[in-house]
Amino acid sequence: MENGEPPFLVRRERVGAVEIVRLVDAVRETEVCLAPSIGSMAYAFTVKGKNLLWFPFADADALRAQPIFCGIPFLAPWANRLDGDAYWFGGKQYLLNPSLGNVRRDSHQKPIHGVLNFSDAWELMACGAGARSAFATTRLEFWRHPDLIAQFPFAHTITVTYRLEEGALAVETSLENRGAVPMPVAIGYHPYFQLHDSPRDEWKVHLSAREHLLLDGNLIPTGAREPLPFENPHRLQAGQLDDVFGNLVRDADGFARFRVEGKKERIEVAYGPKYPVAIVYAPNGKNYICFEPMSAVTNAFNLAHAGVYPELQTVSPGGEWREIFRISASGFF
Repeated sequence: MENGEPPFLVRRERVGAVEIVRLVDAVRETEVCLAPSIGSMAYAFTVKGKNLLWFPFADADALRAQPIFCGIPFLAPWANRLDGDAYWFGGKQYLLNPSLGNVRRDSHQKPIHGVLNFSDAWELMACGAGARSAFATTRLEFWRHPDLIAQFPFAHTITVTYRLEEGALAVETSLENRGAVPMPVAIGYHPYFQLHDSPRDEWKVHLSAREHLLLDGNLIPTGAREPLPFENPHRLQAGQLDDVFGNLVRDADGFARFRVEGKKERIEVAYGPKYPVAIVYAPNGKNYICFEPMSAVTNAFNLAHAGVYPELQTVSPGGEWREIFRISASGFF
């Protein structure tokens, strides 16, 4: 840190055709880079020059040219899969319209991860820095976009604030229900993490959950659960993970903490209370692991309608849903 430079800084820059926001902690040599016009995605969280996030591009402009899941994608209005091109809520069935071109599909041709992937509908509302943190807030007025509201006819506003403070990145999400009926909540995040000090198969994963949800051949929960079947820590050399966990183990502050460790490096994700579900994704042959904070299980709308998932959260008319998760790291030199 240069003499007289404040500990926290925020910078707005252009990288090619993309405006980015940099949040800087000069004392801890930590930086977060955010691209509001690419799905409000944070794509870099560097500590002493090492990116904790898996990001296989030179910069945000390269991501814009060939968007793939990396960094910290936001998933809405549903995270993960639906079991078909329709979903239920409040006793009504809602049909997706694939011809609009905003429905993403998995390898089983199931709708996956909502309709906001890489969306340019986000606006940067505010950014700033003070003595204790740097932040950037983005907003998407979902109800203003016909191609979005056609797939999820619940008028709402999404606000996301990324805040760099005390060496950690806090991601706070708000859903404001602007409609006249309750709105279901099944959003989530899909952060991609990497360690630098050891091969992927040597990473150890700590799973803060008591239950493991059983999935069918399409990776849709069956409604059945079992006690955690993995050793804790789970060593990735023992096999890949693509699993859904519930009944999270929470500390006294209400947060459930999942982490991955290498030789010295460690990344931890702390889930706030309204993220009751954790998906952990660490495929074989890939040098990343995803700790995914989820407000609901996969296919939550339809499972709730079937009576096997009573925990589905909702937002009342005029109400707000708000929650946070935090990413922290240690051992990066």
